[in-house]
Amino acid sequence: MVLCKITVLKTTVQSELAGDYCQQEVGPCPLLQEGQEFVTGFEKPEGFCDWAWNDILRFVTALLTGGNFKEDLFQGWMKDENTMIACCTDGIRPVIFLLERVED
Repeated sequence: MVLCKITVLKTTVQSELAGDYCQQEVGPCPLLQEGQEFVTGFEKPEGFCDWAWNDILRFVTALLTGGNFKEDLFQGWMKDENTMIACCTDGIRPVIFLLERVED
């Protein structure tokens, strides 16, 4: 069975933007931690951010259905056809993920 392993590579904070636009001091995402791993199919993993899941679901779906980000339209993008780097769309504290197609 094909699954997708999601690894939190990096949590970031755009401090300058936070200072300009947020009502209070902002830190990195409080829900996800660097190094955290989730393995899933088409369902959002337990404990995973709803917003981040919606942001990366198209990439997860592509990997689970045999697509890749190394060839065709993505020629020259990823080194490995089984991986993709993606992030959530939080402009103040984005989280960057490594998505990997894996066999169960």
